[in-house]
Amino acid sequence: MSTKQFGRWQKAVAIVPLALLSAAWTASLAGAGVTAGVVAEAPQEDPLPDGATVPTEAIEAPASVSTGDGLGLGVAGDTQQIIASSSTNGIPAAALAAYQRAESVINSADESCNLSWQLIAAIGRVESNHGRFGGNFLDDDGVSQPGIFGIALDGTNNTSVIRDTDAGQFDNDLVYDRAVGPMQFIPSTWSVVGVDADGDGQRNPQDIDDAALGTAVYLCSGDDDLSTTAGQRSAVYRYNHSQAYVDLVLSIMEAYLDGDFTSIPNNTSAAGLLIPQPNQGGNGNGNGNGGPQGPPTANSGGEPVDPGQTQGPGNGDDPDGGDPDDGGVDEPDVPLPTFVPDITLPPLPSTSIQPVDELLTLTQATLQCTLDGLNELLQPGKFQQCLDDYMNP
Repeated sequence: MSTKQFGRWQKAVAIVPLALLSAAWTASLAGAGVTAGVVAEAPQEDPLPDGATVPTEAIEAPASVSTGDGLGLGVAGDTQQIIASSSTNGIPAAALAAYQRAESVINSADESCNLSWQLIAAIGRVESNHGRFGGNFLDDDGVSQPGIFGIALDGTNNTSVIRDTDAGQFDNDLVYDRAVGPMQFIPSTWSVVGVDADGDGQRNPQDIDDAALGTAVYLCSGDDDLSTTAGQRSAVYRYNHSQAYVDLVLSIMEAYLDGDFTSIPNNTSAAGLLIPQPNQGGNGNGNGNGGPQGPPTANSGGEPVDPGQTQGPGNGDDPDGGDPDDGGVDEPDVPLPTFVPDITLPPLPSTSIQPVDELLTLTQATLQCTLDGLNELLQPGKFQQCLDDYMNP
């Protein structure tokens, strides 16, 4: 990529290959009596890896939408605990590299943006827990497997009605749009900011490299200075129109700026368990035999089915069998993987500093509940009850 720096005055209104901009510019100058030779002496260079550029006008349409609590898919439980435990919730290596590369690329393309990778990472944490929502994990190429798909944007669950805009290309839904990938882009917004960041010939919202740089393009659209709190709040609010979302993202960003994070292997789930590679003996359609399962688009009655929804025992109305400890929320029973040993962790030492001891206790309880076979994202009620039981026996 060229090392030439680009300011906001050189941005296009939308992401357009520079070849088209150059052709239009050439035609305009030729009409004004300027020779083609003069134009050839001032070639345009690509500011982004695939020839795209950053929109000069701020994108107001949201990149993502909140769940009913005004937050993202990657958030479950007490938000203060999420902020306080940032150092124990590691960032997969592929995601960390993607966030840092996105910072470098976007700030070379637009010196006035001043975007930090920690802000991109904070959005990734809230949107999908760095590509690990719903049992997903990042493979060695940084692609979420089997794929992250949000709920149908059909007006329920406090969402707007957004009818299909991509013919199901990205979200596998021909009726309504769904936010997709680790940064949870609405397909219509992805079509504007999507970038092939890793040179694989695809603009794939499930690829953390593409998604992270797409987030950077979105945040840097317009003229906000993202080195300032005002600029950060404005850009993040455009990304997801929720003040609670903005507050949480910026709090996590501050934790990451303080160095409060760790890098972990890519094939690691949100609960900290290593994920085995998909069974090659599957039938290839994700309907059993160990193969990865793609997002369903409709049930037997023709209604859209929320991807990641798991059918539990019983009549299907209460997947967790009506357990009283989850507040009446349907949560699937997730069996303990056979490769996790039955381990009881030893007590952690006391530091005599109450906030530190409380965090140690939370860390201990989180690990123990994970080893007990509970999934924080799929079973938030049970997981929180487990934490309470261990922390307040």
